[in-house]
Amino acid sequence: MPRIDLPPQPLTKTLEAAYKRLGLEGRSVLLAVSGGADSTALLVGTVRVAPRLGLRVEAATLDHGLRPGAEAEVRAVEGLAARLGVPCHARVLEVGAGTGLEARAREARYAMLETVRRERGLDVVATAHTASDQAETLLMRLARGTALRGAGGIHASRPGLVRPLLDRTRDEVVAFLEAEGVGFWTDPMNSDPLFFRTRIREDVLPALSRAAGYRVEARLAAFARHAAEDDALLTRLAEEAWRRLLLHDESLDAVGVRALEPPLRRRVLVRLLERDGLPVDDATLLRVLSAVERGRNTPLGQGYELRAVGGRVRTFRPRPPVAPAELHLEGEGARGALDGTGWRFSVARGPPPTGMHGLVLAEGTLWPLTVRTRQPGDRLRMAAGQRKLQDLLVDLRVPEETRGTWPVVVDAGGQVLWLPGLWAPASTGVPSGHSLWAAPPGASIQRPPSL
Repeated sequence: MPRIDLPPQPLTKTLEAAYKRLGLEGRSVLLAVSGGADSTALLVGTVRVAPRLGLRVEAATLDHGLRPGAEAEVRAVEGLAARLGVPCHARVLEVGAGTGLEARAREARYAMLETVRRERGLDVVATAHTASDQAETLLMRLARGTALRGAGGIHASRPGLVRPLLDRTRDEVVAFLEAEGVGFWTDPMNSDPLFFRTRIREDVLPALSRAAGYRVEARLAAFARHAAEDDALLTRLAEEAWRRLLLHDESLDAVGVRALEPPLRRRVLVRLLERDGLPVDDATLLRVLSAVERGRNTPLGQGYELRAVGGRVRTFRPRPPVAPAELHLEGEGARGALDGTGWRFSVARGPPPTGMHGLVLAEGTLWPLTVRTRQPGDRLRMAAGQRKLQDLLVDLRVPEETRGTWPVVVDAGGQVLWLPGLWAPASTGVPSGHSLWAAPPGASIQRPPSL
């Protein structure tokens, strides 16, 4: 048989240190107690250390309604809590049998615990997850193909929730209860081989311990803790990279993304996809990484695609083509919107307000002005001669998906005068005192002064 490593200190010392580390001295906790060994040890041990910590302790026990005997377990927990002088709150959950039972029961359990915590005005919920639970979770995730984030397993805390027993194994918990002379219930569902966790617990972990020559749970749990710490560091670095690479149009700088080390690159690209609510699996991430490396596009699902061309990395959801629209402006005081683009225009005197673009109009401007989207053959008159509008848009790195909706201002003779926010002629001639104001999508535009 593999040897059991003896703990360096009693379980109560572990709990006391954990509550201090989690900043709970002088505060309050709701213990989630099912009646099993882990949660019973959490209850008994916390009661032992509470006076030294000034910790207010209450308990909650939940009947999932999934098997006979659950009500008796609830009564047993209530009895133990009463003997220990701990207020106990029993609740019944409605979790019907069916697919995804474990996940649905877990979700309902946490929701009810949070409800009780709020009702009682307590600071946190404490659950009795142990190093053995951590080891099982790690092996399950590794078997399913997790990344470093998943290898971090069960975290010691999150807002409103703590897990102070993560450093102790299930064997150590049982030994503590035996020393205390406290009994506990065994949930028969924990031995049901239909559940993946049960097969890991009863088949894989014992086999791994036999192969190693010692109990591996604590070592696997330590690895998960270190993985969580490493992932937290990489996540912070990825957040810094995200802020540095994010461009004004909510895309990412492609050169900067390619320069990132692979762990940061993956995290930044996952965040880009998750921002649009897109699912991320291994196959999708591999396609995205390849597209970014090669400067290509790739489909993402749900009608989206990733585009890594033109120096930008962005997600895009093609929309049906917008019917060509035109806005005619006859002179001062004229105003209106270019349908399908979100841009709004007005002719007024003076420079535009902050947040808008403006073009000073010259005397002799050929009215009316027309605002429209680009058309084949559009050219601009520049100092070095005429140039294709399409070529300018490419050189300015305007994303392909927005080129067709960018407004183009032309005069009555068809000459392109202005691309708001992108290009304006070096000189428009003698100023007439009038300006054309352009408000991009989402900006406000003031009503031009009345005549």
